[in-house]
Parts: sequence; C-alpha cells; structure tokens
Amino acid sequence: MRIIKLDAATKESLSEQLIRRDPNQYSAYESTVKEIVERVRREKDAAVFALTEQFDKAKVTAENVRVTEEEIREAIEKTDPKLLEVMKRSMENIRAYHEKQLQTSWFVSREDGVILGQKVTPLESVGVYVPGGKAAYPSTVLMNVVPAKVAGVGKIVMLTPPGKDGKVNPVTLAAAHLAGADEIYRIGGAQAIAAMAFGTESIPRVNKIVGPGNIFVALAKKAVYGHVSIDSIAGPSEIMVAADDTANARYVAADLLSQAEHDELACAILVTDSMRLAEEVSELADRYAAELSRSEIIRKSLDNYGYILVTETMEEAFETVNEIAPEHLEIQTENPFEDMTRVRNAGAIFLGAYSSEPLGDYYAGPNHVLPTNGTAKFFSPLGVDAYLKKSSVISYSRQALEAAKDDIMTFAEHESLTAHANSIRVRFEES
Repeated sequence: MRIIKLDAATKESLSEQLIRRDPNQYSAYESTVKEIVERVRREKDAAVFALTEQFDKAKVTAENVRVTEEEIREAIEKTDPKLLEVMKRSMENIRAYHEKQLQTSWFVSREDGVILGQKVTPLESVGVYVPGGKAAYPSTVLMNVVPAKVAGVGKIVMLTPPGKDGKVNPVTLAAAHLAGADEIYRIGGAQAIAAMAFGTESIPRVNKIVGPGNIFVALAKKAVYGHVSIDSIAGPSEIMVAADDTANARYVAADLLSQAEHDELACAILVTDSMRLAEEVSELADRYAAELSRSEIIRKSLDNYGYILVTETMEEAFETVNEIAPEHLEIQTENPFEDMTRVRNAGAIFLGAYSSEPLGDYYAGPNHVLPTNGTAKFFSPLGVDAYLKKSSVISYSRQALEAAKDDIMTFAEHESLTAHANSIRVRFEES
C-alpha cells in the first residue's frame, strides 16, 4: 500500500479520488437506467420479464415470478444447518439491538385545553432489494428485514435476481424466511426497483425501497425517489482505521483488506501518526493480499483507493477522519473510547483491537447498511426509524385558540394569506 505524508495538497488529491467513487458521478449510466424505469412504468410485467431475460438470462413469467413456499422449504433443506444456526444467532443480536431504537407515540396536555403530540406509525409496505445471481448475501437480508419486522411494517416484499436457471440462491431464501419476509420475487436490477416503485400486474407497489445493489440499482433508486421513499443511494464500501503506535499492524492490515475485497471501487485507508506502523502495515497488506482468494480485486482496490496517511499528530488524524466521514471507522489506539469523542462523522465506529469490521457486517447487531462517500456527515445507519413515519397531533380548545387567535391572524395577514386569518376569525364571530 502507498504511504502518503498528509498535507493540504495530498488532502485535496485524496478528496478528488474519493469523489470519483460517488454514484452521483456515474451520469453515463443514468439515461440507460431512466429508460429501464420508464419502460417498466409503462409496460409493467412485460418489461420486467423481458429485461430479466436480457440481463439475467433467466426466463421469468407471471406464473413463476413469486417464490413459492415449496421452494423456500427446499432452500432451507439445502442450507448448511450450521449456517442456519449462525444466522439465527445473528438475527437475535440484530433484533435485540434494533428493539432499543423503537419509538412510541407521545402526547402532552395543558390546563387550557391544548393537546400536542406525535403519532408514530409503521410503514404499510417496504420493498427490500437483495443482490444475488452468483453470490448469496444472507447478512444483507437480515440487516434489512429484521428492523422492518421490529418496526411493525405491514408487508415486507423482497426482490432478488435469479441465476440463469431461474432459481434464487437457497441461502438467500433461507435467510428471508428466518427474518420474516412476506413475499419474495425473483427479479433483480433496475427493473426490480422500478417494479417496486410503480407496481406491476405481479409485483406490488411499496411505500419504501431499501437495500444495496450495483450502480444500476443505485441510480434506479435515485430515479424513483419521490414516487416512493428510499433508504439511501449507497456507493462502494469503505473502511478507515485510525491507529497510533500501540496498534497491532497485523490486525490493521487484515482489517483494511476485509473491505478491499468487496470490489475494485472499495476504499481502505489507514491514518496514523506512526511512520513505523505505516511501513509495517504497508508491507503486511501487500503480503496478505497475494495470499487471499480475491487477491486480484484486492490489488485493484488498493491500487486505486488504498492509502496509508501519515500525520504529525493523532489530533490531525481525527480531523482527517471527520473530513472523510467513512462508512466504517476502526479506532485502534491506546484509549479508543476517549478518542471516539473526537469523531463527529462516521457510519459505524469499532473500538479496540478486537472489534474488527466484519463483526459489524455479520453478527454484533448494529446495522451494516451505512452511509458511504462522505454522507455520514448528514446520514445515519439504517435502523428502525427508517421504517416508521410520524404524524403531528394538534388539538386546541376554544379557550386556548382564543388566547392565540390574534397572534395567528397577525402572522397570516403579514403573509397576505387572508383566508388563513379568516379561518381563525370566523370561530369568534357571531353567526
């Protein structure tokens, strides 16, 4: 891995490199995605099935698009029993963590007859997109479906692409069954997002779409936003490790590679005030990368977006963390809990030598759907709140409104909204 001494010029260069990974930069694909979305909106099932055959080489029809109970039972039988037990334990951790996030409706009242409050309501329907085809991502299923179940969503619809044989990966189906998805459809890509956004003869329209995907899925979510809600437009994965001279170089190198193996656009950054650690991690990362099964992907990821940044102080290191706002942040320092107080911008924070990033991906309980590409400056991880909506509640007695009426009419008249003022005035006029 390359080692860079951090200064103003290298900071600017780094920012430019990272911006290139942002899905909003891929305008070349937007027209293609827009055509797919509009075609699905017009032609519904016919477009969805034709596009699935075109892109996934799978023959899907109205008769087989929905996964059957029998297929789910077969999938569970095919899944390694050990993996099933691991998924159950992971699911319990995810559920327990997200139950702490639950909100309830609240009301306050005053003696003059004013009642104010907030009514919290789960969404009626949610569409969960899970990448598929050749690979299976059961952890993604759990992380998206379990919080929706905790929130009390009425109907959870899951879409995932089929293989060329038209079948869905059995592990994905097993995870969906365990987590509690209500309906599963074998459709992927931008056409799946459009189908959930507008509805077709076979696939129901939903209120919100969540879940990761490739650039076509990300841009499709962007295109349908406003017709439905979405969780986020996720970019490639990233990890940042903030470490001082006390950190174990082997752990740091291994953790950087754990994200670099995702894809060639994944980003792995170490920021440290220790040149000794930087040099050791660089050597170890290169050595480990050559030994791992996805070495080619790791190598390209590190060549393009792998950095070891050396700062004068750890204070400067944490300033850099807050500027980059990483999806995953590991703090491997002498006092990680104290150093955490310096962090303003990060999707998930892992503290200490034994809290490696894969712990969050699979098992600990916090959600692994996180803000990427610097959006941790204003976005939060996926959670129960994403599956709830809130309504304000207002009730005034005549006495309370009479005390406020002049103030309200003054506001309305200064905004030239005389009908607003009149709706208050008529309540206190003789009929």
